[in-house]
Amino acid sequence: MSQINQKSFLLLFCISVIFFSSLSSVARASSYEAPLPEQLSTDPDMCAYAPCKEVIEADSFSPRKGQPPYVEAYKEIDGKKQLIGYVFLSTDIVDIPAYSGKPVVTLIGMDTKGIITGVKILRHSEPILLVGIPESELLDFVKQYVGKFAGDKVEIGEARTEEGYVGVDAISGATVTVIAENQVIMRCAVEVAKQVGIIEPVVRPPAKFKKLTETRDWSTLVKEGSIQRLIVRHSDIGEPETGNPYIDLYFGYLNAPVIGRSILGERNYKRLMADLGPADHAIFIIANGDGSFKGSGFVRGGIYDRIQVVQDMETVTFRDTDYLPLYHIDAPGAPSYRESGIFIIRSKSFSAAYPWKLVFLANRQNRQTKDVKTFVNFDVEYWLPGSYLEGGRPEYKRPDPTWLKVWKSKKLEIALFVLLLSAMTVFYLTRDRWIRRASYRDKRWVSVPKYLFWISSLGFVGYYTMAQPSITHVMTWFHSLIYGWKWELFLTDPIIFIFWWFIIITLFIWGRGLFCGWLCPYGALHELTYKVAGALGLKRYQFALPMAWHDKLKWLKYLIFAGLLGVSFYSMGLAEKLAEVEPFKTTFLTGVWNRSWPFILYWFALFALAALMERPFCKYLCPLGAGLAIPSTFRLFGLKRKKECRTCHACANDCGSLAIDEQGKIDQRECMLCQNCMILYYDDHACPPLSQERKRRLKAGLPMSKIGPDGYFVPIQEVK
Repeated sequence: MSQINQKSFLLLFCISVIFFSSLSSVARASSYEAPLPEQLSTDPDMCAYAPCKEVIEADSFSPRKGQPPYVEAYKEIDGKKQLIGYVFLSTDIVDIPAYSGKPVVTLIGMDTKGIITGVKILRHSEPILLVGIPESELLDFVKQYVGKFAGDKVEIGEARTEEGYVGVDAISGATVTVIAENQVIMRCAVEVAKQVGIIEPVVRPPAKFKKLTETRDWSTLVKEGSIQRLIVRHSDIGEPETGNPYIDLYFGYLNAPVIGRSILGERNYKRLMADLGPADHAIFIIANGDGSFKGSGFVRGGIYDRIQVVQDMETVTFRDTDYLPLYHIDAPGAPSYRESGIFIIRSKSFSAAYPWKLVFLANRQNRQTKDVKTFVNFDVEYWLPGSYLEGGRPEYKRPDPTWLKVWKSKKLEIALFVLLLSAMTVFYLTRDRWIRRASYRDKRWVSVPKYLFWISSLGFVGYYTMAQPSITHVMTWFHSLIYGWKWELFLTDPIIFIFWWFIIITLFIWGRGLFCGWLCPYGALHELTYKVAGALGLKRYQFALPMAWHDKLKWLKYLIFAGLLGVSFYSMGLAEKLAEVEPFKTTFLTGVWNRSWPFILYWFALFALAALMERPFCKYLCPLGAGLAIPSTFRLFGLKRKKECRTCHACANDCGSLAIDEQGKIDQRECMLCQNCMILYYDDHACPPLSQERKRRLKAGLPMSKIGPDGYFVPIQEVK
């Protein structure tokens, strides 16, 4: 092995050592995947297992009470025990997943006036807050809620000027996480504030039913939407299929005369209506499947913890006193069922004239963290047909979902990004014409588009939008496909969402080279580093590994990819740590100087090597590149080749990706679509067969002709 090859191999080895030593120096974040006691979710004495005094300055706390649960906080004032506020656990109230697909378990304190006194993160599973963005950023983010009123409409970023809206600063690079946590804190505060009387619930106009006396069969009720259906399969909650659904339930609103008489019969309907209070509403549920909508909470504490009714921001949970047995369904054609019940909604603010949702909470064992209790929510909207309501359905404007709010707030960035991707696509579709035209006129222009796309990717995509795709996205999506896919989770980051669809589509058309070679921000950084270093006088020191070494080392990135994916199914937390082999977070999210010294050293080692070797990280270490290279095998279009390429090595000698073998065959999995071989393909001075043909024509005094799309001179009539 030559001296320079020994040095390059030693440098790659040192980079690997630096990377793995950096992992050992990263201490586990205090709340990342922190083990929580099982009793935290079940024991009446919640504050025996949670640091309640850290969110409100109190001397003592009551047992859990209310639904959803909270505890009262007391303090000795002038020798008397006085109520000063409340403490509640987020997972007792809402189940809103963050970017990891898991909720951020949060403890919240609130005084008797509805002012938030403290927020503490007990546990999160956010990969970006493990080693990308310091966990202190999340702690600083939640501190902004201290002093906010539970009824405030808190928005991420600059709030609108309307009364009641309050803005909080986001965490750059963790949009999904902060949006989810904002919803968690404010929805929990609102629910408890309404329950204890701090906030008056919104009273909607009650439904006024038409005086209809007819009844309808089951299929008609289902067809018109009076009865809705919700199916949850075992695979939806990460369990193996059994041949039966986990739950298959039907539900409907019984106060409406036509529905009530059809389901219960005339006598039972009248009896139910006579028993209901003026603010009571009855719904029925029947179900089949291996699971149960009744759950086990009602046995322990009289709570049906598997079903809820949600209308806008109002959530209704049922107790045993809200349950009535349902023994028979009168509607012809009704299916058989394993369990059934009638549940009473006791709420002055609930109105059947407006849409509401039935929420089913499925329980599952987390395979990675071994949590005893993890809820996954499934819901179906219900809105009475307008034919049952006097005047029909009222006007109702649904609030924008969170992901849509984000898209609206980033209209300019999205438009510019789509324009960039469109320009990239159009150029690549016409690249042959551009290369041939530039070859005839001025070869200096042939690489200008490439430099423009590199600069745009690095500056706009990488540093401005921070939309660098990562192997963590791939691992998260693999787990989402297995444990439950939620479109809303990925839609919340529009640039990444659009980018990945572009990558997936172009991957199967042209292979991974379009992204890796042209649009990857980190790849663009290294490519520009290599070009600038050569222009500054380092070209004589620049080198490439011999093909024998390259052919061995290129498999390293595939091993890293497979290892990360495999480890993620054992421990996502560990996999996310190991994913720091990608220096993307250091480059674009946190900044180099905001990391600990091992990460800084690792980053500069790769940067220094990139100045001397073209794309060393992309060739040998990048797990994302490996993940994209595998499906590139099935791309539709490859690069053009001539029959002479089997014996000619001109393109191979000029291939920066080292993707062309001795037989002139291009390895599309390793190809970065750099255009070097395509420029030679149409160059009648550099391409040996074209050069020979050009010289033959000149020697024979024959007129020259242009080079066609097939890479050969276009036949013309020869003139004597």
